[in-house]
Amino acid sequence: MAQLKITQVKSGIGRKQNQRETLRTLGLKRIHDSVVQEDRPEIRGMVATVPHLVTVEEI
Repeated sequence: MAQLKITQVKSGIGRKQNQRETLRTLGLKRIHDSVVQEDRPEIRGMVATVPHLVTVEEI
């Protein structure tokens, strides 16, 4: 199965609570943190919640 490399590019400070929680759930703690997740609908949905805060690359 394909994987996604998700990198946080903007801060969650001042954002809505659900957006901050989504960043934490993805495993992102600070700017320029990257995580590799499986390409699943659940992960795609979380990324769709915070597209302005992260970048996504397919691996």
